[in-house]
Amino acid sequence: MRRILRTRTALTALLAAGALGLGAAPADAGTAAEAAVGTATYALDTALSARLGDDTAGSYLDRRTGALVVTVTSDRAAEQVRAAGAVAKRVARGAARLEAAMAALESGAKITGTSWGIDPRTNQVSVEADRSVGARELARLRKVAAAQDGAVRITRVPGTFQREVAGGDAIYGGGYRCSAAFNVSKGTARYFVTAGHCTNSAANWSATSGGPVIGVREGTSFPTNDYGIVRYTDGSAPAGNVNLHNGSYQDIASAANAVVGQALRKSGSTTKVTSGTVTAVNVTVNYGDGPVYGMVRTTACSAGGDSGGAHFAGSVALGIHSGSSGCTGTSGSAIHQPVREALSAYGVNVY
Repeated sequence: MRRILRTRTALTALLAAGALGLGAAPADAGTAAEAAVGTATYALDTALSARLGDDTAGSYLDRRTGALVVTVTSDRAAEQVRAAGAVAKRVARGAARLEAAMAALESGAKITGTSWGIDPRTNQVSVEADRSVGARELARLRKVAAAQDGAVRITRVPGTFQREVAGGDAIYGGGYRCSAAFNVSKGTARYFVTAGHCTNSAANWSATSGGPVIGVREGTSFPTNDYGIVRYTDGSAPAGNVNLHNGSYQDIASAANAVVGQALRKSGSTTKVTSGTVTAVNVTVNYGDGPVYGMVRTTACSAGGDSGGAHFAGSVALGIHSGSSGCTGTSGSAIHQPVREALSAYGVNVY
């Protein structure tokens, strides 16, 4: 989903005021659930993951207490986790075992309409198969899963996994509508990041259909990844916030990797702001035109035109919207590209 840039009489004024969902305006404090994941929790999660290696199979937030729970496969790892101030949970499978299960799915069941990722809460690889997966393909998927000795869980989901680009209003390029995720900078240069399947379609981007160019593509990566970057060429320097589509904006102050169990919001040009929970990380999604890796699965709702939009929690940027298998009521399946990977690839920062 890309984030929208709305029209005003003067384009520079529009961008400065946050039409991209990025402009200057009052910030929203975010929900209490989002605020519960503080900077210290993100830092602790990152540090323990690096320190424990294969002695952990991931971490998540306890739904009742909000505490960071870290899965461990040894007593020594459990001691390290407790000493660092997190909760240790002993599990049977380490990172290497779950990664081996995903490798088996990659080699034996790479089927369009499927996705898989690690759910540390169940210590399994969580597989989703959409309605486009036929009986023969589903049987192949189940055969590969059965050989993994309980490490893989399969769920059928409604709809079909697809990139969510659409024709219509918002940010335009190559005849498509997307959404922008976050304004970013490198020195004095200003850019916005969005989905790579959006930036693949066009080099020049406008705030209105057929309107003047406000930015030029400087990088794009899809499939495998799903991120791209556009440099503002109209002389504007928009503020670093996200449009909440209710007259207010959320300031973005930092970026982090999402933690399973945390609440987040998604802002896009079609479904506006929706809320959800992170359910899996290190997710592979097999779109019809190629796979993407290392994604994050959530329960937020989304639809066509939301591609490239912002996934965030309070003032923390988490991801760039990629796609979903649709939304039933308030239960969605929005997938995001971790934004920190894109920031690192292009050497830029949120602000």
